[in-house]
This record gives sequence, structure tokens and C-alpha cells, in this order.
Amino acid sequence: MDASHSMVLLNVGGKQYLVNVAAGTVQATSAAARVAPQGNAVELFRQNCAECHGSTGKGLPEHGTPDFTSRSVQSAMSDQQVVSTIRDGKGRMPAWAGKLSDSQIAELASYVRSFGTGTSGSGSPAQNQASTPGVYQPGDDVLVTLPTGRPVDRHGLYFNFAHRFAYQPAFTGTGRGQILFGLDDFALSSFGFRYGVTDKLSIDVWRSPSFIDRPVQLMAGYTLLDEHHGAPLNLTVRASIEGQDNFRKNFTENIEAIFSRSITSRAQFYAVPTVSFNDRRLSMGSLRSDGILDLPGINAFSTGFGLAIDIRPTVALLAEVIPTLVNGEELGIHRPAYSFGIQKKIYRHAFTLGFTNSPGTTVSQRAGTNATFLDDPMADKPSGLFIGFDITRQIR
Repeated sequence: MDASHSMVLLNVGGKQYLVNVAAGTVQATSAAARVAPQGNAVELFRQNCAECHGSTGKGLPEHGTPDFTSRSVQSAMSDQQVVSTIRDGKGRMPAWAGKLSDSQIAELASYVRSFGTGTSGSGSPAQNQASTPGVYQPGDDVLVTLPTGRPVDRHGLYFNFAHRFAYQPAFTGTGRGQILFGLDDFALSSFGFRYGVTDKLSIDVWRSPSFIDRPVQLMAGYTLLDEHHGAPLNLTVRASIEGQDNFRKNFTENIEAIFSRSITSRAQFYAVPTVSFNDRRLSMGSLRSDGILDLPGINAFSTGFGLAIDIRPTVALLAEVIPTLVNGEELGIHRPAYSFGIQKKIYRHAFTLGFTNSPGTTVSQRAGTNATFLDDPMADKPSGLFIGFDITRQIR
């Protein structure tokens, strides 16, 4: 066995240990072991890594290197991936096997992880929050439509994009392959931005297209409880207002609480009770403002439930259901909105491919279904499921 491949990462009792087979040594690499990086690791990083990654680990834009103090960056990397990247190289980064010893590579890997815990002496506590053992890391601000309450980095900027191919069911009818299971059809595209004022307070803006009444949604959210800080669960509260026809009329106010709890570090359960004041039946709009109906406002209450399970370190299976418990009948909701999908998480990106019966992506519209949107009472059945996808990107 050559020196560059003599390290093995073992999981024992929820902790990780780096075994150097050649040297006969064992080193803990769990979060608890990253509390105090050794001085020689600091010097190793300064001499070999700081030129491209910056002395504080925040990365350098001119080199396109990642910000190791970012929660999302740390959560996207396993300890073994950090070790392997240093040892074997990746992209423009050279391989350090043969230039550094196995023990030096292990020290560097622990030091890189320490940027996320705030023990490396750089960054704020919020920026330096690392992946906590036993705590799940959502890849997106939503599962398919249901919010995850994913925490933000201070001054972090996030872009979200959603596509819903609501006019063609994915599997029902003839010639599904001919129309690419509905992808070869008109889509409803929505997009928005989220900004972390602090690591607890965020603000959002969201815009959905004309054919779903052209709403603009403004939102503020605050994280009250966080499992990363020892809380038994996560809790984020959000208040939002939506206005149709580009925020000109038909205003709806929403208050929601996002509860989530990690089952393990690979799964998380979600519950999202939501009150919407002056909610409106989900109907098809128009490119013309006078084609957007002035429907009466109806107060409604819904509770969404969701589950995310990582089947691989960067791949998750998702499921959600959003029953409307109060005034669903008045809103024309015959059956609850529901979705399931698969998500790929890469660095600061996530891509979700899902199947759903709801074209809505705003807070009030996500509980509506295709039954009212297409004026077809059967369109919210499993036979009416259509394809949708989400893309998220942390810009900074």
C-alpha cells in the first residue's frame, strides 16, 4: 500500500477516526476533535493553502475557492471528502500526496473543518457554524414547495428558481414520451432572492408568472430555535404578504411556523402550520391585468408535513403533503396538495426534480391544486401529477 492511500476513515459510536495504516496511528476527526487546531496545522495552511484559500479560509474570488466559514459549504463536505481532496487534488487544486505526509494531510483536514466551528480564529460564530453531528442539513429552502426553514449565513445571498409543467400530467394519457412526460409544454416559472440580514433574520422576494395571477411575495423570517445550538428542534417563524398583478391588488397576508427535527444526520421531519388571511382560490390568470379575477378573500389554515432522507451524502428523497384544514372547500380544494421528488446537492447548489399536483409556489398558493387551476375536479388525483423542478444557488 503506498503512502498516499494509507488512510482509512472509520465511524465508531457516532464519531469519526482517521486511521493511518502505514504509521499505525489513529486520530479523531469528529467535530469534538476539531475544537483546538494545532499550531503546526495553522502554519501548514499558511504555507501551502492560504495563497488560494485566503488566510482566514473565506476563499478568494480571483481563484474561485470556497468559503470554508460558510455553513452550507461545510455541510456539503464529509471529513473523508476533505482528506481525499487534499491528498488527491480536485480541479485546479493540486494533489498534496507525496508533498505532505499523511499526518500533515490529516492535520490540514481537521484545520479546514475548524473554520466551520469558529475555532480557527476567523469569522463570526454564525459564519463559522459547522455541520453538527446528528443534525440534518437541508439542501434547499424548500422540499418541493414546503419550506424547510434552512438557516442562512450572515449577509448570504440566495437565488431560487422553480418550474412547474402544470398543463400536462406526467404519466396519464397517450404519447407521454412524445411530449417528454410534460416537459415539452408550457411551464410556470417563478424565481426569487433570499438575503441573510443576520444568521437568524432573512428577507425574501418572490415573483410568480402571469398565468398564475402574477403575484409578488415579500417575506421576513426569523430563526428562534436551532439544533446546531443544542435546541431539541428547529423553529423559524415567517410573515409575508402577496399581491397579485405585480403587487397591485388581491393582497394576502400569511403567518407560518416552520418546525423541523432531525431524525438522524441523514433525515429530517417537517411540520409547517400556516394561517393565510384573504386567501384566494388558485385560478388561471392572464397576460392582461383585467384577466386576473378579483375574487373575494377567504381566511384559511393549512398544515404541511414533509420528510427528507439522504440516500447518499449528496442525494435526498423528498415527500410532502399540505392539507387545508380550514375553509379548504371554499377555496375549491378537494384533495390536499402533495409532492415527492429527488434532490442533488452540490457545493452551494441544489437541484430538485419532483412530481406534484400543485402549480403554486407562494405561501398561500402552495396549498392549492390543479383542480381549480385547470378547472378540472380530477386534476388533483395521482393521475394528474405533473413534473416540476427547483434550483437554488447561494451566490455569496
